[in-house]
Amino acid sequence: MHVSISITDVSGTEPAGLAGHLVDTARAADDAGLDTLWVADHLLQAIPGTSVDDPVLEAFTTLGFLAAHTRRLRLGTLVAGVTFRPPALLIKAVTTLDVLSGGRAWLGVGAGYHQEEAEATGLPLPPTPERFGHLEDTLRLAQQMWRGDTSPFTGTHHRAAHPVSSPAPLTRPRPPILVGGMGERQTLRLVARYADACNLFDIPDGGATLRRKLDVLAGHCAAIDRPFDEILTTVSTRLQPDEPAAAFVERCAALADLGIDHAVVITAGPWTAARIDTLGRAAADLAGVTARSRSA
Repeated sequence: MHVSISITDVSGTEPAGLAGHLVDTARAADDAGLDTLWVADHLLQAIPGTSVDDPVLEAFTTLGFLAAHTRRLRLGTLVAGVTFRPPALLIKAVTTLDVLSGGRAWLGVGAGYHQEEAEATGLPLPPTPERFGHLEDTLRLAQQMWRGDTSPFTGTHHRAAHPVSSPAPLTRPRPPILVGGMGERQTLRLVARYADACNLFDIPDGGATLRRKLDVLAGHCAAIDRPFDEILTTVSTRLQPDEPAAAFVERCAALADLGIDHAVVITAGPWTAARIDTLGRAAADLAGVTARSRSA
């Protein structure tokens, strides 16, 4: 089972110290053997219980900065709001990150949801059905550009007369694509058709929700004759402040029994060296654990 770190909170550090704090966090995660460092894509803090005045860093600038300070850690957004940037700009940002990081970038994308943030900052957030049209356009265009097809692109909302991707990404055949969200009719259908990974949420209901979502995803895959096992199943879960590594391993093993391949871990407040050490020890113990319950 893969284990990753998700940075959602950089509060408690003065602006002049944020670069050093991020470098220390990323290098600790790199040294601990974690799979990916994810960052949220917001302009305002969106964590429940925090203030919109709390510090937030722009996602792709942060990932580009951290690419220069890490060796093997993969890098991605969990997830980029699809309407915040034109599709070609988002794809170019991920391509650039992949090239400059030596082939370590993810395209993590979703339909977006945060109406208050959009209104506060002037970001576009059209109605939900339209956002899914933007998401599908982006996924289609990314696949076209990354296979080197420069023919005109026509989507539901976007056009590109000559979509060149140069330089090409280093990852072959292309950077992996993760679609975040649990919607059964739209999100999981798009995962099945276009993505390499999904991102679900660890809901404390004995695994009932995750089982249902994975069954729905498997059904979408079957409908288009795609092998379900091609899709990496990730779940966002929380490391509690004083949770021992053994307890976290036990929780993740239970997630693997449900069919989860990859734990994306958040924590309350900023990451500390002690919590990353706990996560690293857990990741080492989970290295041989595999998802065992993948059924349609």
